[in-house]
Amino acid sequence: MKLLFLFCFSFFISFVSAQQSDYVDFNKIKAFIVPNVSTKSISGRVTCTFDILKQTDSIFLDAQNMTFSNVFLNGKKITYKNDGKRLILMASFNANDANTLTFQYQATPKKALYFVGWDSEAPNQVWSQGQGKYTSNWLPSIDDMNDKIEFDLSIDFDSNYEVIANGKLVNKEIHDNNTTWNFNMNQPMASYLVALAIGKYDKKVEIAKSGIPLEMYYYAKDSLKIEPTYRYTKQLFDFLETEIGVPYPWQNYKQVPVHDFLYSGMENTSLTIFADTFVIDSIAFNDRNYVNVNAHELAHQWFGNLVTETSGTHHWLQEGFATYYALLAEQNVFGENYYYARLYEYAQELLEQDLGGAGTSVLNPKSSSATFYKKGAWVLHALREKIGDVAFQAAIKAYLETHQFKNVETIDFIREAEKAYGNKLDTFVALWIKSDTFPYNKALGSLEKSMYIQEFLMADCQAKNAKCDYYLSAPLSEDAKAKIVAQVPERLTADVFSDGLKVRQAIAQNLAKIPESLKTNYESLLMDKSYLTIEAALYNLWVNFPENRSTYLNKTKTIQGLNDKNVRLLWLVLALSTPDYEDVNKQKYFDELVLYTSADYNFEVRQGAFSYLSSLNLFTEPALRNLIAATHHHNWRFKSFAKNVLEVLSNNEKYDAIIQRLTLKNQ
Repeated sequence: MKLLFLFCFSFFISFVSAQQSDYVDFNKIKAFIVPNVSTKSISGRVTCTFDILKQTDSIFLDAQNMTFSNVFLNGKKITYKNDGKRLILMASFNANDANTLTFQYQATPKKALYFVGWDSEAPNQVWSQGQGKYTSNWLPSIDDMNDKIEFDLSIDFDSNYEVIANGKLVNKEIHDNNTTWNFNMNQPMASYLVALAIGKYDKKVEIAKSGIPLEMYYYAKDSLKIEPTYRYTKQLFDFLETEIGVPYPWQNYKQVPVHDFLYSGMENTSLTIFADTFVIDSIAFNDRNYVNVNAHELAHQWFGNLVTETSGTHHWLQEGFATYYALLAEQNVFGENYYYARLYEYAQELLEQDLGGAGTSVLNPKSSSATFYKKGAWVLHALREKIGDVAFQAAIKAYLETHQFKNVETIDFIREAEKAYGNKLDTFVALWIKSDTFPYNKALGSLEKSMYIQEFLMADCQAKNAKCDYYLSAPLSEDAKAKIVAQVPERLTADVFSDGLKVRQAIAQNLAKIPESLKTNYESLLMDKSYLTIEAALYNLWVNFPENRSTYLNKTKTIQGLNDKNVRLLWLVLALSTPDYEDVNKQKYFDELVLYTSADYNFEVRQGAFSYLSSLNLFTEPALRNLIAATHHHNWRFKSFAKNVLEVLSNNEKYDAIIQRLTLKNQ
């Protein structure tokens, strides 16, 4: 009997899960929440309002590993069940409006809410990541993206910190040591877009042409990096509002960098959270800037947040659109050649994917990121060429306005495109959207309308009857010249060094064996405004000219490089590997390299330091301890890397016993 009951209850819950949206519509979730950094937990009081659409005997909220108390429906206690995944309310619900559910909860999230830096010298922060992780790990909500809800958060936290969440900050209630930050959203959104970020920040505010406040947060120590980090932000925003033709749909727009973020950025409604490795100086801007991520996450405020896919089958409606509109915004900043160069790169990647047998339709929910993002962007580029600018922009506007704050499928967009075009698009849809293969030849035909692409394709030393010497001396674009340098680095002359930054970077990265005749020219690369160029040039010069190693090391001694410390880490390894170079400081330099494996630094720095220690085969006990800790990091890529390194070291007699002892100690 007990087994039968469990089976029936399990079946019942599955049935409710699949059908809930037919029976209940959650309108608003208002939550007062208190993050606790000492226990890495969160607690709060929640008020939900909802309408019953059809008679039912239960409804639920998704709630992962939470405890509940004081559960009331319309002011009266209600029977509920907590199965570890849901808060299930059991009663005779009849069709009616304006029901109110209140309760208290507590959770220690294993994912989706991260307490970062409180046990190290890294920035002390709390931040969320709902997409792919589920907001229901830290806030009772609805995991189904088809149920859109207005979320109003109030967060109580230490007054010394800045608290940022979706929507408009209505007011702050200041207590003895804590402050309650009250935020309001005017419109509904999918639960995965609920966001929270806490840290020590300052902010810069600009006002868009439409009057929307643009809040750009930064660490106080990075005040000189505000401009290069957020460069073009207002231009991107103003352009997208005009190009899309639909006003920005939220009260304000905030951007917050956080430590050890899982991705480059996340487009939470009105609040983009992004990796603080994009907080850069003016030199790093030439190597790895925030502009594309900035534009991409901003475009999502319309495509993904205002209109949201019904399921993964239509994921390209979010990622393809955001990728395409980010390219348009970057074209407005960097010019048409930049736009075509990126489309060409996308086409090449998609061709390689097809040749490898991994090509899929954009409607395949298991497609690669390249398909969702880059093939999706190509679909829109090709559609615009087919139906024309006027019809395309009309279709986009109608699509967004018709389905605002709702969920969409691909057919919803195609119908608007067909209306604006005045013809059916069945052939286009079959070729670009439904086909598993990317129509490379048609894409190339589109690209060749650009003189820039024609020149880039023509300049090819691997083609029959190629004129390499001419290409090396001709006034080609930087991209074309860099391509030639990569193909025939052994044929370079001193004249090529007078070209631009991209060409000089290509020289540094491809001319590994440096002729004596080009030594002086090559040495000049150490002074370039590119940390990638400096890194490659330093290594190649160190290898090619042992007699000058001290000179090269002295010249680059103070350079840190990108936020992954690419130049500094290489410098430390080369300094340690150079006989007679500052022998008195060698232990100091080694200790610095080991220090970079600790949780005080972002995972990119740590990964670089671990990699160099592996190549040197010089792991100290502190480095091994840090490596073991890294195998529990919340970023799965870094965690996987650390596990692989640890496995290799465990097979080395030099380290095996130490690793076993440290592992047992940590258990």
